[in-house]
Amino acid sequence: MKAVMQMVDLTKMYRMGETEVHALRGVSLNVDVGEFVAVMGPSGSGKSTLMNIIGCLDRPTSGQYILEGVNVSGLDRDQRAEIRNDKIGFVFQNFNLLPRTSALENVELPLIYSMKHRLDDVQMRERAKECLARVGLEGRGEHVPSQLSGGQQQRVAIARALVNDPAIVLADEPTGNLDSKTSEEVMETLQKLNEEGKTIVLITHELDIANFAKRVITLRDGLIISDTLNGKVA
Repeated sequence: MKAVMQMVDLTKMYRMGETEVHALRGVSLNVDVGEFVAVMGPSGSGKSTLMNIIGCLDRPTSGQYILEGVNVSGLDRDQRAEIRNDKIGFVFQNFNLLPRTSALENVELPLIYSMKHRLDDVQMRERAKECLARVGLEGRGEHVPSQLSGGQQQRVAIARALVNDPAIVLADEPTGNLDSKTSEEVMETLQKLNEEGKTIVLITHELDIANFAKRVITLRDGLIISDTLNGKVA
């Protein structure tokens, strides 16, 4: 399989007054096209720091992060913003939908800023409708978020993450605000997308949610302490 994401000896150090905090201490990791990977770890393990680097929201102190063959470690803010919009589809715990905007318009938003897709209004609308259909929300496009359940809002967010056909979908605690039944439905949606070939990286602290993934990576104190595939060490 071809690696969509390669991390080589990533470190991240923060300075808090006179104290140096080492959030990552040399993380090396490959994720292949079509994988479904969960990253787990307790508070302070480094998983949020790793997520921010994967999502091009932050840069490592040292090491390399290569996404689809591009070393993004040293890119400036504007270059990382372009990579984020075109290569990474984000799904957040709090949905992050515009409240007075329809589901369809929420899904269309990344296309407006895309450097990869140059679509007219009709093409954007059709693309957004296709993505809503992929997550089982046909006919809900004109509803605003307040007219949708929590699970439906998260599926709108997943559709929005898909609309630019990103290299990876990065889901940060996507079930954190949902009940157990709705969480399962959202995770089944992600599983279905993975079965269709989409690469998914999931950040979670819940083992039952991580178990929906095909591969589980556990961090502690800024280091990978386990990497399991279908219950076996990868």
